[in-house]
Amino acid sequence: MNDTAPVSPLEEFRQRLVSVLRALHLDSGIARGELSLRAPPGGIVEALTLLRDDPSCRFNVLVDICGADWPEREERFDVVYHLLSLKHNRRLRVKIHVGENVPVPSVVSVFPCANWHERETFDMFGVPFAGHPDLRRILSDYGFEGHPLRKDFPLTGFSEVRYDEAQKRVVYEPVSLPQDFRGFDYLSPWEGLTGIQLPGDGKAAIPIAAKTGGRG
Repeated sequence: MNDTAPVSPLEEFRQRLVSVLRALHLDSGIARGELSLRAPPGGIVEALTLLRDDPSCRFNVLVDICGADWPEREERFDVVYHLLSLKHNRRLRVKIHVGENVPVPSVVSVFPCANWHERETFDMFGVPFAGHPDLRRILSDYGFEGHPLRKDFPLTGFSEVRYDEAQKRVVYEPVSLPQDFRGFDYLSPWEGLTGIQLPGDGKAAIPIAAKTGGRG
């Protein structure tokens, strides 16, 4: 009798990826039904090239690149690459940890669409990409200081820019947050609103015949 538990298809695929990338000594894991790899920053170009070209992988679509900020960590930033294999119908997350102001090799040579993704990560988090052909800000305004998605980015004391129709030009003005802070209880609106009648609730008590004038 064989007591060995069956291996899931995702686990089989993880083992295959580890075999393909064994020279890079990547960490791997499965969490919430999703497969992730952690690569060293210096090996990200080689890792993505292998994942793209190896017949057992064929991750030929770079969906996006995003960042995450962990200020209390020595290697403060995560740079995360989301890949898609159309041939094998698989998704993969490849992650690297990098310190502040430490350049990450650009992967534009592997996936040309990384151009804008890397510019956005640089703009929002300040992660530099070595070898990028045109590393400029892409979302913030010219001359903007700081990186808005860092956890320590101040929310006050800066200016915002907009086009003024009356003056027919771009104007700068202090940042305004017109929406008051709101607390959320995370309940369903139908469970959380007790004793309050919403617009249209009264119609629910009207018989169908009354609504249609008795025509059914």
